[in-house]
Amino acid sequence: MKKALVCGAGGFIGSHLVKRLKKDGYWVRGVDLKEPEFSKTAADEFLILDLREEKNCQAALALGANGPFEEVYQLAADMGGMGFIQAAECEIMRNSALINIHMTHSAAEAGVKHYFFSSSACVYRDMEFDEPELSEEEAYPALPDNEYGWEKLYAERTAMAYGRRSGMTVRIARFQNCYGPEGTWRGGREKAPAALCRKIAEVENGGTIDVWGEGTAMRAYTYIDDMIEGILRLVQSGLENGVNIGRQEYVSVDELAQTIAAVAGKKIRIKHVEGPVGVKARNFRIDRISSIGWKSRFSLRDGIARTYPWIKAQVEAHRKKV
Repeated sequence: MKKALVCGAGGFIGSHLVKRLKKDGYWVRGVDLKEPEFSKTAADEFLILDLREEKNCQAALALGANGPFEEVYQLAADMGGMGFIQAAECEIMRNSALINIHMTHSAAEAGVKHYFFSSSACVYRDMEFDEPELSEEEAYPALPDNEYGWEKLYAERTAMAYGRRSGMTVRIARFQNCYGPEGTWRGGREKAPAALCRKIAEVENGGTIDVWGEGTAMRAYTYIDDMIEGILRLVQSGLENGVNIGRQEYVSVDELAQTIAAVAGKKIRIKHVEGPVGVKARNFRIDRISSIGWKSRFSLRDGIARTYPWIKAQVEAHRKKV
């Protein structure tokens, strides 16, 4: 039985990854500052540890006489949606850098065979809507739009350097926007799909929702099941350096809102208000992940059809409590 450590297992992608690894027959240890918020963890063992401290990274990796973990999945980070990324840039740089420095070093010292790091499309520069899609190599010369992207790029370099020195196989995924059930949907750290699902669930048919900016920023959104499949294929592949994982279905923020409204069976009006928007667009190539057989199975509408009912149920349950 393969043994896997998932760091950030209390978060959205990490908790879904634990479920998939268990389904595939792994023994899994999850580690995070907190357990998953919306369902019981599927991990065989779950440790509450602050991975900003090196001793806690070492404790997370310790298996005693059972030897090192075959696979470590490093998804722990201080992150959230665009509002959080802009408001908490110092916390993001400090907390995530500490986690990645200590965990990468500790994993190499522990003799881990396969190390996965979750990077982000935020490593890329701002783009125009109609620019040609970027390949992974075009993250350089580096010009990320925010500090979250700069930290991710540095962490990629850290992981690759330790891989070269220790012989640890390193795989790096650059995530596009990921969404799905059991993701953060309120509180300031939620991302656009969850925030808009919440707003549309809360408003009456024919009502108005606020959207930051002009609603024209273009994005691609990837459903959680597609993202997990991409992670697992990447770890078992020979693809080195950063690899984009994302569905190439570009929509504006307003189009995202209207897709959610259609799934909800509501008509909405959109009021554009001042707020953090981020880049105008990110257009990305997926040749590398496609070369190992990965293909997105869920259209945006299909993914929203699975996500909106879950967030709607959360909104209704929250209303009853208050």
